[in-house]
Amino acid sequence: MGLQFEQGEILLINKPYKWTSFDVVAKLRSLIRTYQHIKKIKIGHAGTLDPLATGLLIICTGKFTKRIDEFQGLEKEYTGVFRLGSTTPSFDLETQTDKELPFEHITAEQIMQAVKQLSGSYDQTPPVFSAKKIGGRRAYQYARLDQEVEISPNHVTVSGFELTQVNLPYLCFRISCSKGTYIRSIARDLGVLLGCGAHLTELCRTRIGSFSLRDAWEMENISQSLFFNGDVTDL
Repeated sequence: MGLQFEQGEILLINKPYKWTSFDVVAKLRSLIRTYQHIKKIKIGHAGTLDPLATGLLIICTGKFTKRIDEFQGLEKEYTGVFRLGSTTPSFDLETQTDKELPFEHITAEQIMQAVKQLSGSYDQTPPVFSAKKIGGRRAYQYARLDQEVEISPNHVTVSGFELTQVNLPYLCFRISCSKGTYIRSIARDLGVLLGCGAHLTELCRTRIGSFSLRDAWEMENISQSLFFNGDVTDL
């Protein structure tokens, strides 16, 4: 039996680099309409990934779009790379470097102390280059016009923060965190604590709750996976 998109399906997708989350939704909507001859289909994603990030995106169709809030509230896990010694306005590679600072004097002990301070529950200020809504507009819309806005902090929980490799100025990491946590803000805060600045250079979402990137489909062969080969597990 084929996929029942109108009744409701949960699709795990590995979002490609430089695709927006909406790009993935739009592509899948188009494919479903084409192959299933459905004129109108409800479809949405459960948690935005920045264009420069890759990894797990949960797509809900049909009646399962009612579960989007449920999935958005699940714990997330990310892997990636921070670069010490330089900052960008967006805290990642979306914008150009605006400051270079020495990092060679930073010790392993200082790094681990900063990691410890950025673990647990605390209030985190989102990046100004983010999709957070302020006065009905996205924060990045103000930022791209060089308009200053005040962004309220989110109360977040970083339940796991592990450095998997240290090769200064680069720090490879694995982070588990709650809804509303910005990994780019962790990069900024890490740089502030160390006094040398930092920004995010790579990011991949590897898990949402019990859903794993290992089980996700690739967009490059999604037509074959969805309409000629695959099926999804009933949840």
